[in-house]
Amino acid sequence: MSGTSSRMLTLLSLLQARRDWPGPLLAERLDVSPRTVRRDVDRLRALGYPVTALKGPDGGYRLAPGQDLPPLLFDDRQAVALVVALRTTAAAGGDLGEAAERALAVVAQVLPSRLRHRVDALADTVVVSGEQPAVGTEVLLAVGAAVRSREVLRLRHRDETRRVEPHHLLHRRGRWYVLAWDLDRDDWRTFRLDRVEPLVPTGPRFARRPVPGGDPAALVEARFKGSAVRDAWPVVGRVVLDRPAGELAPFVGDGTLVDLGDGRSGLTLGSWSWPALAAAVARFDADVEDVSPAALRRAFGVLAERSRRAAAPPPRPRPGRTNGPTGSRSGRSGVGRQSR
Repeated sequence: MSGTSSRMLTLLSLLQARRDWPGPLLAERLDVSPRTVRRDVDRLRALGYPVTALKGPDGGYRLAPGQDLPPLLFDDRQAVALVVALRTTAAAGGDLGEAAERALAVVAQVLPSRLRHRVDALADTVVVSGEQPAVGTEVLLAVGAAVRSREVLRLRHRDETRRVEPHHLLHRRGRWYVLAWDLDRDDWRTFRLDRVEPLVPTGPRFARRPVPGGDPAALVEARFKGSAVRDAWPVVGRVVLDRPAGELAPFVGDGTLVDLGDGRSGLTLGSWSWPALAAAVARFDADVEDVSPAALRRAFGVLAERSRRAAAPPPRPRPGRTNGPTGSRSGRSGVGRQSR
């Protein structure tokens, strides 16, 4: 590749990586004169790249959006990241997944040979596990536009219409959500995008409310844990389990595990309620000691009573009664008797 062509590719890569570039700084990065930068910019314009000049003491350049998407340059790491992202999106299915499949085919055609074989291996190694609900492209764009323009959005959700102020789009564990202030519930709510239908027209503009705690992602995580604001479980307990830490470690999740020796482990775990926490501890299939606090000990008693009732055999039918629809003690037909 000639020096001019190589320099133009470097210039294009720089323009893509940053919104505005002062002319002298570009000349310094390319190790050429400002006049050479102007000539290279003219060459890019001739190839269809919408490079605009910026006014100012030193001048500058910006790669502006055009009518068509021009060829883009990616370094090796960017290309691999792009392929992984497209494969993940394609696994979700739906029209967005189909678009990702087509984009992936386009990228694969222009990959250099040194990358193509490495990226092809990702086809067999990148696997998206679990449910990946499909979200329509139009749904994602409509909700995103309402978030950006701060317009009240009407959503059809579970056969009812909700009016919300959409604040943030979030992607969590393979699903898309919108964090919004629900005008009908007067509270923050999180909606899965694969379960809603945006309705048009949108409502009036709104002044964005401050998110409790200032972190939208933390607020959503808190709601999934049953907490009002903080990204923390409402209840946290500590126990000692009669089982080695090495056997428990793969299943602890966001808990804290301490190896106490002699085949015993200390576990700190959280949940949304005390009985739920007791049940979470019971799933480790080990004897439990040193339970704290007292609320967790009482919850084990509640769980034991529920388990006792669940384990009890079903009651026997009363003598003289049958399980048939017409059976009765007198043997008369039950037809015509009113059910309550």
